[in-house]
Amino acid sequence: MGSKEDQSSAGGGGGGFFSSIAAGVRSWGTAVHKSVNGLMGYEGLEVINPEGGNEDAEAEALRGRWKQEDRDSYWKMMHKYIGADVTSLVTLPVIIFEPMSMLQRMAEILEYSELLNKADECDDPYMRLAYAASWFVSNYYALQRTWKPFNPILGETFEVINHCGVTFIAEQVSHHPPMSVGHGENEHFTYDITSKLKTKFLGNSVDVYPVGRTRLVLKKSGHVFDLVPPPTKVNNLIFGRTWVDSPGELVLTNLTTGEKAVLYFHPCGWFGQGRFEVDGYVYSSEEEPKVLMTGKFNESMSCQPCDLEGEPLPGTELKELWRCLPSPANDKYQYTHFAHKLNSFDTAPKGLLPSDSRLRPDRFALEKGDMSKSGSEKSRLEEKQRAEKRMREARNDKFTPRWFNLTEDITPTPWGDLEVYEFNGKYTEHRAQIESSTALTDADPTAIEFSPWQYLDESE
Repeated sequence: MGSKEDQSSAGGGGGGFFSSIAAGVRSWGTAVHKSVNGLMGYEGLEVINPEGGNEDAEAEALRGRWKQEDRDSYWKMMHKYIGADVTSLVTLPVIIFEPMSMLQRMAEILEYSELLNKADECDDPYMRLAYAASWFVSNYYALQRTWKPFNPILGETFEVINHCGVTFIAEQVSHHPPMSVGHGENEHFTYDITSKLKTKFLGNSVDVYPVGRTRLVLKKSGHVFDLVPPPTKVNNLIFGRTWVDSPGELVLTNLTTGEKAVLYFHPCGWFGQGRFEVDGYVYSSEEEPKVLMTGKFNESMSCQPCDLEGEPLPGTELKELWRCLPSPANDKYQYTHFAHKLNSFDTAPKGLLPSDSRLRPDRFALEKGDMSKSGSEKSRLEEKQRAEKRMREARNDKFTPRWFNLTEDITPTPWGDLEVYEFNGKYTEHRAQIESSTALTDADPTAIEFSPWQYLDESE
């Protein structure tokens, strides 16, 4: 496995489009040096076909979801942000959105939570890490979707029940910079994450740096695990078919014992070589390899005991730890069945909070195919959020999250320091009160008006 300095994403350089625009070849595509339909400013944009090579770049550029007029308008707005963090800097058109909030995306990692149940029940410390690492790898199939989720409104929440015995709550605790916090728990584990994505816009691609802190606790052993994931690159934002790559190392460390799993996500090479592949080892606290792991994050992960050279032990076989479930065929947003489940009220508790992502009118309109209404509702919510901010500043108020508290901890990450939030337990008390009530048994959650607002009707 290469070091972080050796790792490179499937890209880097320039790309081209249209047979009439010829230019020099770079490592992945054809550099663009001419205007498009009289518009200057497309110079240096890179088009990468993950299934081909340099000669495919010009044909690949003709593909994608943008109409020419929409693409040109988008580029006029965005080209000045090259090199900048655009996480919440610009208002984006709903044409590139999926009907899901980022808080819902955070919950998609719960799909294969039975892996953590197995990890908790496992007495072998290295297999325990292998199961837990496979759980984190399993989420990368969902992360390959190329549609952007809605940025959560400050105070927005998302609740999940009815899946592997897990209760999950996520809350948007900051708008600038955008920060999301989540807590999930069942009888086997607790999972806590503070996430503050950082981006770098590169023209036809964007680098996404997962600034965050993850804590996983397995209840039987009491062991605490920390995750450092690889960065992600979203390719072909404007020209070509959008696709995602996450090259680099995923490191899962048992903070209690010092054991760790180090898995290398291979960059996509020529004609798709290496795409989706993941390889690595589980190491002892003395940094000796104990278990090799291999697979593809869109298919399965397997493991096998190994010697000190990392070679499989004689007489042992690969053991499959996880296999990706089939997804709906020809799904517009490349949703998994679990993603559809999260978007439904099947995973919602009774007494659903009015701040829940499912209730967003822009999300709901986009789900029904009404892009015009989705866009207008998105603008309305964003303006209401700005009005609340002005009111908060005028009153010298501070926004206080309801279900999480800001700690004094500052966690260093490879991409910057992070303020850490912790679950305050109030949601557990809230759920207990709701579950003991009979008044809400037959309440229709679709009748609830979306309301994450601090000042309620005052901000109208």
